[in-house]
Amino acid sequence: MPKMKSHKGSQKRFRKTGTGKLKRAHAYTSHMFANKSQKQKRKLRKSNVVSAGDFKRIKTMLPYK
Repeated sequence: MPKMKSHKGSQKRFRKTGTGKLKRAHAYTSHMFANKSQKQKRKLRKSNVVSAGDFKRIKTMLPYK
């Protein structure tokens, strides 16, 4: 059986935590910051954990992560 290929776009976007969850960055962080509040910009800086439903989909794209 040949090795499975990892989805390269997903590989660049997600990191695994020590407990096996997946971390992701927030969207809406590239431009138009004058229209966003300071509170919103501050919260977008932090990473977040992938939801349970998305975790199942992403796990199939990243078989070795």
